[in-house]
Amino acid sequence: MLKSLTTTPRILGSALAALLLTVSAAAAEQTGWNVRVGATYVSMADKSDAFSALGINFAADSVSVQSKLIPEFDVNYVFNANWSAHVVLTIPQKHEVKLAGVGKLGTFQELPPHFMAVYHFNGTEAFKPYVGAGVNFTLIWNTKLSVAGVPLALEHNSIGLSGQVGFDYDLGNGHYLNVDLKRTALRSDVSAGGSRLTTAQLDPWIFSVGYGWKF
Repeated sequence: MLKSLTTTPRILGSALAALLLTVSAAAAEQTGWNVRVGATYVSMADKSDAFSALGINFAADSVSVQSKLIPEFDVNYVFNANWSAHVVLTIPQKHEVKLAGVGKLGTFQELPPHFMAVYHFNGTEAFKPYVGAGVNFTLIWNTKLSVAGVPLALEHNSIGLSGQVGFDYDLGNGHYLNVDLKRTALRSDVSAGGSRLTTAQLDPWIFSVGYGWKF
């Protein structure tokens, strides 16, 4: 009887230790860094105000900016099973700008990093849907735009809100697939001789497919 009483606490202690180790291991798997690379299609909204230039009245939405396929690099930190922070990066991009009835105005370069807070739903063991919100900070430079020889300028940066939905699909061994859709507020004033002509409302839809690694 005495042996039974002394053995029981040991068994309970061993079981508790095993449970704590299991919980700790599970928590470790749900936290930490991961990175991913992918292909992203940026579809510009091409909205703009009506304006007058060179004695010509241009209708609303006359300014269009090139949509394009770009590479994407993400660095993410997972805080727990539900929350993570994402930094979304790419390489500097060059876009062509056109004006309806006139044609090509020229090009500019931009770099649009996103900083996102993401909530992951429980989903299944492999399929993890999520939603996110954050901010986009777009740097604009090397603007080479003109109409009839008159130089045009763009604002050098744009800050806007961004929202996203998507999912990760776990492939095992620290690898996963990702599908993601973002909508970002991105606007820039177009000016000539220091006077604003119109505001280009680009507000792109951003669709990405990527492959990731967990550390």
